Amino acid sequence: MPRRRSKTLAAWLALGLGSLGAHRFYLYGGRDRIGWLHPLPTLLGLAGAIRMHNLGQDDHAAWLLIPLLGLMLVAGMLAAIVIGLTPDERWAARHHPGQPATPSGWGAVIAVVIALLVGGTVLMGAIAFGGQKYFEYQSLDAR
Repeated sequence: MPRRRSKTLAAWLALGLGSLGAHRFYLYGGRDRIGWLHPLPTLLGLAGAIRMHNLGQDDHAAWLLIPLLGLMLVAGMLAAIVIGLTPDERWAARHHPGQPATPSGWGAVIAVVIALLVGGTVLMGAIAFGGQKYFEYQSLDAR
């Protein structure tokens, strides 16, 4: 009998650690190839944030890496939204077939609301930061 996967727990894992692929490992195990694609870009983006903190805003490598962190955080938030909004019957059919669907309750809904707030904010920030640094770089080339 397949192990039951909680939709609420998967949504909260995606919300908190989705950029590292924790929700994928919870749902599909340690051999999930897509899950293993998450940590590297997230850690590269985090390295960019650390570089900018240590070297200042003129570090070009940080300009490229920080939006990567933002996009990975947004990917985690999107996963939380998709998981949280999946109907309970479809969730049961996909993650524990042959067993009855159990209602997920408000926990998944609250995770979706928080993911919408955080994901929208991070996406706007990543776009603004990337756009600003792009145009600053273009103005440096014009000199």
